[in-house]
Amino acid sequence: MRMHPRTGSFAEPSMAAATESVPATQREEPVRDDAAVETAEEAKEPAEADISELCRDMFSKMAIYLTGELTATSEDYKLLENMNKLTSLKYLEMKDIAINISRNLKDLNQKYAELQPYLDQINAIEEQVAVLEQAAYKLDAYSKKLEAKYKKLEKR
Repeated sequence: MRMHPRTGSFAEPSMAAATESVPATQREEPVRDDAAVETAEEAKEPAEADISELCRDMFSKMAIYLTGELTATSEDYKLLENMNKLTSLKYLEMKDIAINISRNLKDLNQKYAELQPYLDQINAIEEQVAVLEQAAYKLDAYSKKLEAKYKKLEKR
């Protein structure tokens, strides 16, 4: 935006050029309330001492900010380091537990292998008992038939 030299209003360059090409009689000026128009003041540069003080203030605040950022980053790295150490210790504990479980599993497998012949004997005895039980049932049934025949013959 730039200020129009004759009217003192701000307008886009393309709008200002379009306004200048139209004759003044054909242009419609918007109604302005002079109380609402703001006047621009020229920006004044602060005194040299103020700039110097502002620069010192800015640099000291920037130093405090950067120190805080670096401290926070350093603390984050320390936290990560501690977390890594704790994780390493946990993994070592888990490794020891896994080794103990593996050792105990090998011991159990060895004991099971030592007991296997006895377990096979128990299974064989169980099968023989089942066969003997069936034979006992057949013998009982046969003895009952014989008893019934004997009683029948005795009554005659």
